[in-house]
Amino acid sequence: MRKKVKLVYITSNAARKAMYKKKKEGLIKKMSEMRTLCDVDASAIIYSPDHAQPEVYPSLTKLRQMKEMEEEECFLRQCIAKANEELQKQRKENREKEITLLMFQAQMEPNNLQSVSLPDLIDLSWVIDQHLKDIDQRMEKLNLGLTQDQEDCQPPIFAVQVEATAAARESVGQQDAMFSDKKEGYSALLGRMDM
Repeated sequence: MRKKVKLVYITSNAARKAMYKKKKEGLIKKMSEMRTLCDVDASAIIYSPDHAQPEVYPSLTKLRQMKEMEEEECFLRQCIAKANEELQKQRKENREKEITLLMFQAQMEPNNLQSVSLPDLIDLSWVIDQHLKDIDQRMEKLNLGLTQDQEDCQPPIFAVQVEATAAARESVGQQDAMFSDKKEGYSALLGRMDM
């Protein structure tokens, strides 16, 4: 058990200097602990009759070092976050490419779907849905584009207009047939996956 120190002026010069040094080190240690444990800014300026200049804690060089370390740590955290975002993005792109490849392989050889895992089948279903949505959007754009072209281009001669309309309908019919074949292929693929 430590004995209690009496709070009276120490008359002995050597004992006073020893006590000053001991208490100063204890104070600095406590402030360092407080900075670490409580995440607070703490500093101390200690004047002593034995020193011409006051003692400062933390010293200016130490403050600069701490600031540089904090800035470096912040920079490294930002770099790590950015790298993680890039990694996630790359993983997503790779996964989409893998599943798209699986979709085309299944289209060529439908029996290969028996060995595909459930998560892959779920992702495959999502990719097929995305492709079907893209096809539907393209078909809508083509149909809208053709109707607007027909309204914008009104030739003066009726016979030319009839020929252009017939050619456009034939083109749309071919594209509809092509897209419906693809859509039926995807639907058949989805039907096989449900089995």
